[in-house]
Amino acid sequence: MSTNQAVDTVRPAAAAPVAASATAARYEIDPAHSRAEFAVKHMMVATVRGHMHGVTGTVVLDDANPARSSVEATVDASTVDTGVEMRDNHLRGTDFFDVATHPTISFRSTSVRRTGEETFEVLGNLTIRGATHAVTLEVESAAVEAKDPYGAVKRGAVATVTINRKEFGLNWNQGLEAGGVLVSDKVKVTIDLELTRK
Repeated sequence: MSTNQAVDTVRPAAAAPVAASATAARYEIDPAHSRAEFAVKHMMVATVRGHMHGVTGTVVLDDANPARSSVEATVDASTVDTGVEMRDNHLRGTDFFDVATHPTISFRSTSVRRTGEETFEVLGNLTIRGATHAVTLEVESAAVEAKDPYGAVKRGAVATVTINRKEFGLNWNQGLEAGGVLVSDKVKVTIDLELTRK
């Protein structure tokens, strides 16, 4: 899915409160076992992949009534890692994420809709580098839980979305002699989450 319409303010719009439900469960994102990954075309021929750690937030899941579910998540943009130090420093700088001014990336849901037995559409506001746009996450989450060796109850989820980086102010690029550009505008994002029930 691509980004949808722009939000007028650079701050995420406040989501309507989700009423408590007897079937809803509240989870905290486990930052030690969660991360955001991205993939972008380089020179129109290859794919560069990277990831970010420091994913935190809260998820309310209501399997009986998904519309009562909600997500709030934050990613530490300074943890960007593509395996090449020079490139990572460039990504942290003002040409891209500008982490000195905008240290985090955030997402706040506005609605949740079930699309299959274990799949959902989560609409919400994504903020990168101070710019906020509405996006739709495609989410897979099985309604199963497991206990870790310490007794914590866990659940997993995977969310994907494709964004246009220029909508978020990540405009840097270079033209190629044979045509095309060094970095594509479209970026595929995958977020792997391990959730701990509270």
